[in-house]
Amino acid sequence: MCFDGQLWSDLDTSNFYRDITAKALVNIITSAGPFVKDLNLRGCVQLKEQWNKNGFIDACQNLENFSLEGCRIDRTSIHCFLLQNSRLVHVNLSGLAGATNAAMKILASNCPRVEVLNISWCTNIDNRGLKKVVEGCPKLRDLRAGEVRGWDDVDLMVELFKRNTLERLVLKNCDSLNDDSLAALVEGIDEEVDVLTDRPIVPPRKLKHLDLTRCRSITDTGLKTLVDNAPHLEGLQVSKCGGLTDDSLMALVPTLPILTHLDIEELDSLTNEVLKTLAESPCASHLRHLCISYCETLGDAGMLPVLKACSKLASLEMDNTRISDLVLTEAAASMRNRNRAARGLQASERPEVSLRIEAYDCANVTWTGVREVLSRNAEITRPSPNSVNRTATYPREIIRLKCFHNWQPTVDEHTKRVLRGDFAAAARLERKWADWMMLNEEAGVGGAGARRRRRRAREAQMMHADEEEGGAGATGGVGRRRRARSGPGGCIVM
Repeated sequence: MCFDGQLWSDLDTSNFYRDITAKALVNIITSAGPFVKDLNLRGCVQLKEQWNKNGFIDACQNLENFSLEGCRIDRTSIHCFLLQNSRLVHVNLSGLAGATNAAMKILASNCPRVEVLNISWCTNIDNRGLKKVVEGCPKLRDLRAGEVRGWDDVDLMVELFKRNTLERLVLKNCDSLNDDSLAALVEGIDEEVDVLTDRPIVPPRKLKHLDLTRCRSITDTGLKTLVDNAPHLEGLQVSKCGGLTDDSLMALVPTLPILTHLDIEELDSLTNEVLKTLAESPCASHLRHLCISYCETLGDAGMLPVLKACSKLASLEMDNTRISDLVLTEAAASMRNRNRAARGLQASERPEVSLRIEAYDCANVTWTGVREVLSRNAEITRPSPNSVNRTATYPREIIRLKCFHNWQPTVDEHTKRVLRGDFAAAARLERKWADWMMLNEEAGVGGAGARRRRRRAREAQMMHADEEEGGAGATGGVGRRRRARSGPGGCIVM
């Protein structure tokens, strides 16, 4: 039955490409070729010697979605696929050395329906091939061309400006992109200028996602061209663009009303004023992902307003910043407010993670801030004696926290218990960890009683370790176990 072509209109090998032999895969594709519309061969390196055998390529002539990412394929075979499939809509050639400007020329002349093209890391493609694609594929809306050379070609950018069809543009590691070419993409060349604002009068761009990660030649001048020209932008990534400062971001962010993803990692020149501007912008109610990692000047003054204003945050990356326990406490409080607004858990339901926070390598974050997050995650709201509803309320949404590596095993175990609905065990683990941490701090203080404090700290550590392993003999838990230890009178190796 597996060789019945009618079963294979969609052939996606991503879940089994490591387990299937080249011969079996060739047999399936050869048999199903005329029926296959979606073909994903990502990572199928076993086909290296099979492309030109047994009519393998000739069998596929009705493809619409096609991915060869990570395959070992020669340029001739790539050309054959493109020549025989004029209905292609989605093409992924990422990382292929055999993908060249010649392949782009074939794509442009033979596949006018292409809407999504991924040629990231294709070192043999540059602006000459891209220009052919832009001219020959009028429906192109998603272009991913990370580390492709030639983005300083103003003529290419002007052609993209005239088309204005791009909704996603990914240009990671494109050092050739500069302020002039970005301005040509957004504002064109020699367009009519508004005498009041001294800015070109151009139609707004249709861009929804723009990734300029590691485009090191971009400065505030280039980024400012997006101001008021990209009202549909939902995702903006400008990480590691060292030339950017507060000036451009404070001007741009308020003009992006539906921004949901903002990545400004490793921009050393930013200050907390950028985050305050973000909190006051129209997009605050839509923001779901924020990354400020390695922005070493950002801290509580900027993050606290963001947490109060951005109620839909689902991902927050703040490692190597100056945030403190106040930010974690505010995040825990915001999650508590979300839970109050949501209906309570039913008997068969379990909590789910709705906010992921990364806060490792933050010198001002201590165990008390981490404990606040753990406490709120397992918090059970008891009704007042005069309340009509006497049932307790359990948290529906929780925070998954990544913190200092020595604390992470405890945090992970606590989260695991909360997600399975074992709130009592989670609270017990948090309490014993807190006892250990407090006694451990006391044990570090010299003076009278130091030896006794160190002994108490060791005992607290052993109790916490037992709890983290799942041990709780007094509760009669099922499937729990204690960690075996050698003590006085135990095993002695001679």
